[in-house]
Amino acid sequence: MLTTKLTHPQILNALARAGHGSKVLIADGNYPFSTGANPAAERVYLNLTRGSAPVDEVLAVLCQAIPVEAAEVMMPADGKEAPIFADFRRILPAGLQLGFLERFSFYTAARSQDVALVIATGEQRIYANILLTIGVVPPEA
Repeated sequence: MLTTKLTHPQILNALARAGHGSKVLIADGNYPFSTGANPAAERVYLNLTRGSAPVDEVLAVLCQAIPVEAAEVMMPADGKEAPIFADFRRILPAGLQLGFLERFSFYTAARSQDVALVIATGEQRIYANILLTIGVVPPEA
């Protein structure tokens, strides 16, 4: 039995196979999961219903399971931050700055061969897409 909050076997398997520099995409319900991400990435569909598995909830669980080195979001075309970005900042490790990518640049980054895991959510808030880079687990002292 696992003692961590993360218990989803497919997500655990994909994270165990990923390493430093691998990326994880957590995307909202409007994201083009089949064409907007690395075709070789493991895909996990948590989008059973609209609103299910909100992105910030998934992010919080992942941040307890992996070291996050970087985080990038899809910036709205008008240049104004989406309200969910404040939630991302609250959840991400202290001091980690959000990187901002224009929509099509975000899609290009998400199609990168470094993306090992794509998590589809039923999130309904717009621009609730975040691309995480896995960091390093330091050796025990």
